[in-house]
Formats: sequence, C-alpha cells, structure tokens
Amino acid sequence: MNIYLLYGALILYLASTSLYLFILITNKTKMEKVAHYMLILGCFVHLLSLIVRYFQAGYAPITNLHESLSFLAFCIAGFFLYLKKIYKIQSMGIIILPLLSLLLILALAHPAEIKPLPPALKSWWLPIHTVFIFLGNAIFFVAFFVSILYLIIERGIKKKKKLTFSEKLPSLDTLDRVNYKCMSCGFPFLTIGIITGSIWAGLAWGSHWNWDPKETWSLITWIVYAILIHNRLTIGWRGRKTAYMMILGFLFILFTFLGVNFLMKGLHSYV
Repeated sequence: MNIYLLYGALILYLASTSLYLFILITNKTKMEKVAHYMLILGCFVHLLSLIVRYFQAGYAPITNLHESLSFLAFCIAGFFLYLKKIYKIQSMGIIILPLLSLLLILALAHPAEIKPLPPALKSWWLPIHTVFIFLGNAIFFVAFFVSILYLIIERGIKKKKKLTFSEKLPSLDTLDRVNYKCMSCGFPFLTIGIITGSIWAGLAWGSHWNWDPKETWSLITWIVYAILIHNRLTIGWRGRKTAYMMILGFLFILFTFLGVNFLMKGLHSYV
C-alpha cells in the first residue's frame, strides 16, 4: 500500500515540476497556484505513505536506503514549501522539484522489503535521532542548490551575460537570505541530531562516542557549518563565501550519508 502511495506522490511531484517549467517558459503566472497545490498534495500523499509504512513495519521508516531517500525527499518538500511562503521563490520550484522527484525515483529503485530491525535499532531513540539528522540534511540539501544558483547568477552578472529566464529567478540578495535561513534552521537540527545520537550510543554501546566513521564525518560536517555560522555572525561573511562553504558542507553531508556506508565499515553499517 505504501509503495502505491509513494508512486502517487511521485506523479504529483512530477506534475508540479512540469507546471513550474510551463510557467517559466510561458510566463503564465496564473498556473502558480495549481503547481503549488500539486506540490502540497504530493507532500500530503508522501506523508501518508510514510505513516502507512510505519504501521506496516512497526518502526520509524528511516532504516535503509529506500526509506532514507524517501524520507529525505519528504523533508526537502516540506522545507521548500516553508521557504516559498517566506521568500516567494516560486521559480526555485523548477530546480528543487526535479531533484526531489529524482530522490523519490531512486528510493523506488531500491528494495522496499520490510525487514526486522537489528537489536541496536530497537529503541525510541531511532526516530528522535534520525528525524533531526534528516531534517538538517534536507535543509542543507536545499542550501546546496541555492548556493549553486547564486554563483551562476553572480558570474553571469560579472560577465554581463544575461542568463535565460534570469529575470524570473530570485535576486542575489534573496538567495543570500535564503542561505542564511537554511543555516539558522539546519544547524540546530544537525546539532540536536548529533547530541541525541551520542546519548543513544551511550545507552546502546556503553560509550557516547566511539569515533565510528559516521560519527567522525558527522562531526567534521558540523565543524564546517559551525565555522560558516561563526564567520557569518562575526566577520560578516555573505554572498559568494557563504555559497562556497554551503557547497563544501553539503559535500561532507553527502559523503557522511552515502559514502561512509559504501566505503567504510562501522557501528552504523546496518544495510
């Protein structure tokens, strides 16, 4: 049942993507509400799929690659809706939604079989720790693409080359403010995720920190974003410097999320 709902969410996300592309090409802004409501409906159906899988599995569905990619996509969709409401960045839909759809396609391409949890994961700390981590990752996922767009637009302005549809894209100032919002929201989630993970590790393994590869790379990622926030608040880092650090931080997140699982073995190697 949850897989059918997931396919339904994907269809709605793709429909919303198509509408945003249509709006960008034709400038028929009246369709923005339809695209917006398609996204909301997709998000709702996606949430239903997660709830159904939770009851089918009996645990928070964030334990394998299929579930992780699906939950990450849901978090990104929710955060993008939040940003749209604050900054009116509808045109970003043509960038975020295809990537969101791709994550869901990748999730559906991986085995969706529900398996018994390893003993160490049978804890209420599983949803607490993983939800915070995934919310932080989703927010910085959005920041990564906002930063890339910032650098592309800035380069076009410096070279006095007008980019296609540039007048419909957010201004550099808006993109920088979006990045700051991502920083101020994503960093606390990432911090709480690491802290709750440490508490859980102490209960499960008898030690709050084991220098497991995933723990180590999570700490490195946290330090990168901590440096960025410190420099933003103390010496006024903005614009290009923020964008470059956001990109660097996300590359560390990507390695921690996927690279560590495939390249290194440790206490977090369950799938």
